[in-house]
Order: sequence, then structure tokens, then C-alpha cells
Amino acid sequence: MNKLNKLFKAISLIIAQPALLNKVLDDQDVNRIQVDKQHGFAKGLPAVDICDLLPGFNETVEPFCYLDGGSTPIDLALLKGLAKRYKDCKYFEIGTWRGESAANVASVSGHCTSLNLPDADMIAMGLSKKYVQLHRFFSNKLPNVTHIQADSLKFDYSSLRKKMDLVFIDGDHHYETVKSDTENAFELLKNDDSVIVWHDYGNTPNDVRWDVLRGILDGTPADKRKKLYRVSNTLCAIYINTPLNSFHQEQFETPSKSFTVNIQAKPIN
Repeated sequence: MNKLNKLFKAISLIIAQPALLNKVLDDQDVNRIQVDKQHGFAKGLPAVDICDLLPGFNETVEPFCYLDGGSTPIDLALLKGLAKRYKDCKYFEIGTWRGESAANVASVSGHCTSLNLPDADMIAMGLSKKYVQLHRFFSNKLPNVTHIQADSLKFDYSSLRKKMDLVFIDGDHHYETVKSDTENAFELLKNDDSVIVWHDYGNTPNDVRWDVLRGILDGTPADKRKKLYRVSNTLCAIYINTPLNSFHQEQFETPSKSFTVNIQAKPIN
């Protein structure tokens, strides 16, 4: 089948099943090409070493349940380390899930606000009742955590009536949502010392989710894109105004450090 015939067949399939167009637009190669063409980040974001970002890096992550769908321990340690940079840190996150990120940051912060889709909306989307009930599991009763149930695409961020030191974006990871959440995050920043962290910039600490990166880049003001990095050893990207040494990671990287991991299980009553 020649290229022209393939094109006509593809068009006819999309006409018959419009949802197929989303698969084309979400394709990682399509997004990688767009990132390179529009922004020149053919290799993804430059990386910063977590130990340069947080000198003397040494954090205890608690709670953490080693179950599916959440951040990794080092992702949560990154958030805690960043929150400690501020006196009475004001923290805002998009995407609550079990509340592990909010609970960890709350232990070293003044106040945390967590925004997530309303339970009723998730049920209406066909998500299981058990999945919905598990939201806020670790953070629901913490006195310095406020939970807001709203769609991040529709939420009125001015209703918060405050600016944030640290913003964590971990909601829907499709391009349009990442772009919108990123635009809103920049409006929430308190000052030049404030930081944004995006989760799931990669599926691993070495690859790139190109749809997420495209959303980050398109949602970030042009004059701030040179201050975007990925954070070594994590699944995260970061916006930070502090000058940092950066490098491009290799797919198969020789370890430059190791971490001490102490695991202690505690029953939940």
C-alpha cells in the first residue's frame, strides 16, 4: 500500500471513529517532533542533580504505602526538601490520590491545599467506588491540609486568595490539561523564589513523556523556559529560579551516587 493510499485509509478510519484522532495526537513520537520543532528540546529538559538542588539531601518519607499509582519515595522526598526551604511553606497541589504527597509535605509546611476532581465526577466517569473512596486516605484528617473538590480546568484559582511557595502538578497528564495546569501554576507563585514541580515528566527517571513535556513548555511563559529542568533520580520536572549546573542524561547512565533506604512497616489502625 503506497503512502497516498495509507493516508486515505487513515482519514476514512478517523471519520468512522473520531476517537482515533486522539490516539494520533497523543502519540509520543508526534509530541516529540512538536517539542523539537516548537521549542528545540530534542533531548528533553536538561537535568539537575538532586544533591545540587538540595545540598545535604537527607529526608524521611512518611507515610508511604508502596501501592500503585503514586509518587516514588524520592519524589516525595524531593517535595519535602523543597518545602523546607520556606518558613511556613504554602503548598498547593493538583491531584490528591491517596494523599501521600500532601501528608508528607504537611509535616514540614505551614499549610497545604490539595485540588482533585469531585468524587461524584469520578464516579460519573465510570471509576470504581473503591478507587474514589481511597482519595485523601492519608491526608483527610490533617489540620493543615485543605481539600478542594473541583476540576482543575474549571477551578477559579483567584478564590484561593493567596500565593504559593511550592506548587506540585500531578493531575491529568494529557497535553491540554498539563498546559492549563501549568499556566495556572505560574499565576499562583508568590515570588521569584517559588517553585513548580511536575510529576510523571518521565515514566522512569531516564525517559521523557513527550506529551507532558509539550504541555509544560506550552504552558510556561517563554522567558521562564530556560529555568525548567528534570530532577535526577526522580520522575519529576521543576521550574526554579536558582542558577543550577545542568546536564543531559543518557538512557543508560552510570550511577554517580547511591542512596540509603531504611524501610519500616507500621500498621494502620
